[in-house]
Amino acid sequence: MTLTDGIDIGAFDSLETGTSQRFTVEGVDIAVVRIDDEIYALADRCSHADVSLSGGEVWDDDIEIECPRHGSAFCLTTGIPRNLPATEPVQVFDARVIDGRIIISLDRPTSQKEPLS
Repeated sequence: MTLTDGIDIGAFDSLETGTSQRFTVEGVDIAVVRIDDEIYALADRCSHADVSLSGGEVWDDDIEIECPRHGSAFCLTTGIPRNLPATEPVQVFDARVIDGRIIISLDRPTSQKEPLS
């Protein structure tokens, strides 16, 4: 597969719902999160504390992941922080499930929405 098509990072069933796991795709660390039948991918670094987000709590109902260091929660669809201390978004990536496999594309642009101020 090309970068535009996406990179196969593993079986969808290998990731339990409500959890996240760190993957390195083309040298980029990505937190991949499963909530029920949906998959999300975002840069695996808190924009405030430079900490891995994949070790944080996943909030299924809010579709967020919480930084384990200071508690900033990031929207899994936009990368925008929902609370302080983080004020800058993290990059999100296109994530799909095709034939039971998780496919990540690195060419999805960063969210264009405004961060917290």
